[in-house]
Amino acid sequence: MSGAVGMGVVGAGSIGIRAALDHLSLDDVQDRVRLAAVCDPAPGRAAAAAEKYGVPAAYESYDELLADPNVDAVTLCSPIGIHFEQGLAALRAGKHVHFNKTMTITTAEADTLIEEAALRGLPMVASPGQMLRPLNRRVRRLVQEGALGRLAWASTGAAFGQYHENEGVRQGDGPLTNISPVWYWRQPGGGPMYDMTVYGLHSLTGVLGPAKAVTGFSGVAVTEREFRGVTHTCDAHDNTVLLLDFGDNLFAFVYGTVAGTVTHFGLTSIFGTSGQIEGDKLNGRPLEYPGREEAAASPIGDNALLPHVVGPHATLGEAHVYEDIMQLVDWIRDGIPSPATAEHARHVIEIVEAGYRAAETASTQELRTTFEPVDGE
Repeated sequence: MSGAVGMGVVGAGSIGIRAALDHLSLDDVQDRVRLAAVCDPAPGRAAAAAEKYGVPAAYESYDELLADPNVDAVTLCSPIGIHFEQGLAALRAGKHVHFNKTMTITTAEADTLIEEAALRGLPMVASPGQMLRPLNRRVRRLVQEGALGRLAWASTGAAFGQYHENEGVRQGDGPLTNISPVWYWRQPGGGPMYDMTVYGLHSLTGVLGPAKAVTGFSGVAVTEREFRGVTHTCDAHDNTVLLLDFGDNLFAFVYGTVAGTVTHFGLTSIFGTSGQIEGDKLNGRPLEYPGREEAAASPIGDNALLPHVVGPHATLGEAHVYEDIMQLVDWIRDGIPSPATAEHARHVIEIVEAGYRAAETASTQELRTTFEPVDGE
């Protein structure tokens, strides 16, 4: 299409505000993408977002947003557990879709979305686009060139802590500042694996390629959490450790835990017979990659190196999600496919889903999905 893409923001919660509305309302993107509508089922929230950000239409009903002819694409900033049904409805309404992480919670759901999008010729982009980062591309190139020798093992992961309870958008009394984090602690779709470890899994598999099997342990460590004086029951697994088999005796330790980390968030540690990469260091020294000095000087780190994170966008939060949204915009407008593919997202989803199944059954699970890794720098 030649004009600006009309974007519908689905969910005016934390990510909807910080990743979509804050960025897409800025003047510098209006020639490529414009905010067409926003929806949220919480009474008054969509209307408040529309007033603040100058969005022409506000809906409490998702169906009403999909029926809006000014909406060409949607960014799903809603809880992970409903991404599948919302994504499928959007595709069947002829809308392009950006999925916030994670695209779905099951591999079968991801299969259905990929098939539906292919049938309708609709591009989809699925966050997180970790292989857009120059650092990860450099790491993949070094691994391919044999800089670490014979690869032995790798690790990635993240911890929940109390990050979501303490976000600024949850501490006020207005509809845009009193947003509940409770869904992060509940099934389906809650827990650190789908919400946080997914970043590291995209980096790990982006660098090493698809995994072949998974086993592990998983459970609920914290069964209750308090938010604003109310105690909530937690049933999403918050303490998960997995072992991945990449073939040829290359293994990886992956964790999504309630507390404690041993790797850099979103990055990997990779160990070989001739060297090691831990985050952004090669054998203990800064790893050189395009833009390293710029990233070191930026308050948002290597998010500042993402293609669309320029000017005022480099001062805002969730710039990496904004980048993934713009990847979809470029795909729609210019026919430029994004490395943040639904196929890569599906493989990561299968790792998490099969990992939970392995923990439940005390057995190793073979993985069936694959994707085409992004090569080099």
